[in-house]
Amino acid sequence: MATATPSPDASPNPNALKFDLDAVLPEMLNFSSSADAAAAGQPFAADVLAADGAVSLFGTASFVTVTRTPGAAWEPIVEAVQAAAAAHLP
Repeated sequence: MATATPSPDASPNPNALKFDLDAVLPEMLNFSSSADAAAAGQPFAADVLAADGAVSLFGTASFVTVTRTPGAAWEPIVEAVQAAAAAHLP
């Protein structure tokens, strides 16, 4: 069961948040909709993008960056990333 931790590194984009993973992603992820991620067979990305306010996800190696709709709350997105990591990453 993998974990995802919001990174202390500040992003120049106030609507993007990096998460450090304690697992290595098997391939690069770059999606802007839950449906696209699901269609590509990426349940981790699909679950993250299903969170209210999440609009895109990029991930490689041992991190992912999620971009939100401006003004959306981070809490449901953080919870979705952590739950998806636990459910779908080794």
